[in-house]
Amino acid sequence: MIRFFNTMNGRVEPFEPLSAGAVKLYTCGPTVYDYPHIGNYRAYVFEDLLKRFLLFMGLRTTHVMNITDVDDKTIRGANLQGVALGEYTRKYQDAFFEDIRTLRILPADVYPRATEHIPEMVAIIRGLLEKGYAYRKEGSIYFSIAKFPAYGRLSKIRLDELKPGQRVETDEYEKESVHDFALWKEPKGGEPFWETEVGPGRPGWHIECSAMSSKYLGETFDIHCGGVDNIFPHHENEIAQSEAFTGKPFVRTWMHCHHLVVDGEKMAKSKGNQFTLRDLVSQGADPMDLRFLLLSTHYRKMLNFTSDALAQAKASRRRLLDFLFELEHGDFAPGGPDPVVSDLIRKARKGFVEGLSDDLNISNSLSALFEFVRDVNTLIATEKLGAGGADASAALLRDVDGVLAVLPPKELQEVALPPGLASKIEARQKARQEKDFKLADRLRRELIEEGIILEDTKDGLRWKRTKPSGRTNG
Repeated sequence: MIRFFNTMNGRVEPFEPLSAGAVKLYTCGPTVYDYPHIGNYRAYVFEDLLKRFLLFMGLRTTHVMNITDVDDKTIRGANLQGVALGEYTRKYQDAFFEDIRTLRILPADVYPRATEHIPEMVAIIRGLLEKGYAYRKEGSIYFSIAKFPAYGRLSKIRLDELKPGQRVETDEYEKESVHDFALWKEPKGGEPFWETEVGPGRPGWHIECSAMSSKYLGETFDIHCGGVDNIFPHHENEIAQSEAFTGKPFVRTWMHCHHLVVDGEKMAKSKGNQFTLRDLVSQGADPMDLRFLLLSTHYRKMLNFTSDALAQAKASRRRLLDFLFELEHGDFAPGGPDPVVSDLIRKARKGFVEGLSDDLNISNSLSALFEFVRDVNTLIATEKLGAGGADASAALLRDVDGVLAVLPPKELQEVALPPGLASKIEARQKARQEKDFKLADRLRRELIEEGIILEDTKDGLRWKRTKPSGRTNG
């Protein structure tokens, strides 16, 4: 049985999708006003782990992730640079998609952009006006939270903290500001706006997700994810406007991941501790080590990013890499399935699945996996592992990596060379052709140190690995 912590109820509960065998998943995507930092990717990697596990368990998953390309931040950034909103946001959209490919995050089925769904937002706003949940004030339209008694269930905000009639215009605000929020904002100089049935203006941030999620997933769907900072006001406001409009439950399970801090401190540009994926890669970090670090702490616990933590993640992933390489390239005695290995595989798979089934308890899942690595390595060291057992063990590792996604795909491990090594092989061949044997020998020794053995045969040069490559961006 799969069980997840539901933020709405504050407890771990059995997960049963609305439709048997199928899950509808909505995850809050990027606001494309800057390059995402590693705290953002903590949320996206958590959501990818969730999605991959659901697929691993045989559940068809329809995944929608929005792109917020119009809000206070994007408009402010475009105006500062003196460019059109679409031109400004396109650069950061492209960077986001490049980053998620680098981190091997599975693409969503749909990436709806806010600017492409204005009619859907207007339809909800019009309905809220007609039902008395929204009102006009000075050219803008606001949601009256006093008209929605269930307001505060998710964030545990109390309605008696509300000061009636007070409104907040900005998209994001502090928890103390329990005010009516803007659904539609009046046109202002220097801001894009749309002519619509509810008048000229632009949407507030919160209405965007309600419109896009319902269009692609229906009025009620299974899981909505985000960071804990989305709980209030964003997700609380989504619930209010969606349920007031449809009269139906909006989301069945709410899942939120905790913050990432750097060396125990909240990230801030002023502190110089806010890193993007590009920053870390330029400093020599392997994106797959970062992915391993981001997923290896339970999503509801705060993650402290340090250089030591990244080094530990690298060492743990290297252990898996070395183990897999030994299984797929070692010289094992012929033989079929081994009952001892089969029992180890069953135990490891059971522990891996049980861990993730318990609210994505990744620590228990990784413990089961590394215990398996230890036990099979013992068989290898004592020459008790045959070819059949090695193949079955490698198959298990490949299978669970469909969830973790931290190992190189087999075809890349067998064929591809990092560009630096490929150019070094070419340089060594050129040195031989030019009869610079001293240089050729030096390059050959350097390649051996990198785990590459060259073989000069009558059919030409061949190479093979003696150990796996540490960098696996594929």
